[in-house]
Amino acid sequence: MDIANFIVEGAPCEISPSRRESAIAIVAETAADAAAREALLDEAMGSKRRKKSSEKLRRGRRPSEGLAFVARDAAGGVAGTVRLWDVTLGEGGPAALLLGPLAVDPSLKSAGIGSALMRHAVAEAARLGHAAILLVGDAPYYERFGFSAARTGSLAMPGPYERHRLLALELVEGVLDGVHGTLKAAGRTLKAQELTSAA
Repeated sequence: MDIANFIVEGAPCEISPSRRESAIAIVAETAADAAAREALLDEAMGSKRRKKSSEKLRRGRRPSEGLAFVARDAAGGVAGTVRLWDVTLGEGGPAALLLGPLAVDPSLKSAGIGSALMRHAVAEAARLGHAAILLVGDAPYYERFGFSAARTGSLAMPGPYERHRLLALELVEGVLDGVHGTLKAAGRTLKAQELTSAA
């Protein structure tokens, strides 16, 4: 693969040669990205995304401090998004992060943007001292980033989900030893005006 104009916090990253003409930067999400992010998520995932079990843990909350990112194209548009959310693992269990949703503009699929967003999100979570990341997703895709269902058998989502799709990555070895119960929302809540605009 050639190195293209793909910037992640100032460092070049590999991207598919077919998309070399597009400069993409992975940056912290801003409030101005909200409408474009939501439109991208609707296009990439459909309106049923709001009914998913993971959404119950995100509703009324802000992403974990410093862990909301967008992939911005050369024109400044949102080409991809990923956010991580604070959760606890069971009643009184340890703190962790829930990753999602991860989405890329459908016209830019297979350009490496999703992988770059994932690598950046995991690296930043580790840098900020978080111990584990969980997500609900396809194991064949997320295994490349170190996620698996091997440590999630005693954990559950707060609603319908496919057990084999609940995946985890330990950033601190052994943090998932003995954890059990249903994931619970934690972290910062949205303010009243943010709740109104999010509806």
